[in-house]
Amino acid sequence: MIRKKAPNALNILDRFHIMRKFNEAIDEVRRGEAKLFKAQKQENVLEKGRWLLLKRPENLSEKQTARLGELLKLNLSSIKAYLMREDFQRFWDYKIPAAAEKFLDNWVTRTLQTDLEPMKKVARMLRDHKPLIMNWFKAKGRLSSGAVEGLNLKAKLTIRKAYGFKSLECLKIALYHTLGDLPEPLCNHKFC
Repeated sequence: MIRKKAPNALNILDRFHIMRKFNEAIDEVRRGEAKLFKAQKQENVLEKGRWLLLKRPENLSEKQTARLGELLKLNLSSIKAYLMREDFQRFWDYKIPAAAEKFLDNWVTRTLQTDLEPMKKVARMLRDHKPLIMNWFKAKGRLSSGAVEGLNLKAKLTIRKAYGFKSLECLKIALYHTLGDLPEPLCNHKFC
């Protein structure tokens, strides 16, 4: 249907969605490791460390950076998954698509040789969707659906907060205020 309406459109699996899959895999590894620590009655060194592994290093506070440095010294599956994601980040820096494709193939091969099933799942997804990923270079890296996803999340949160409104009109006004960042009206509302 879309191909008929927009035959020249470029279908892209963008950075935002790929990195979300990486973060889901890292979190799955971390949760499995935390359960293992609990079952073996060991200290959970990953406790309160979820965001250390999911946030980009440049977005960490000084305290978080220091804690991540301590975690990186440990031989944990969660850390291996984190380092694999960070290694993959180099993919986005390539300027020549052929070099990026070679890096992608190499990364997938290395990852499929590990024992981290969630990361292997990401590697298989990357291999299966390679043409869509490589289209990112045809768009010269200028396209990302991150902003659209952010708006969708804001809309979903507004709808959830608006639960119980008596009319669709009230919900529509709430969405306009949230998404348009409109100021609250100075007059009092009349609630029915």
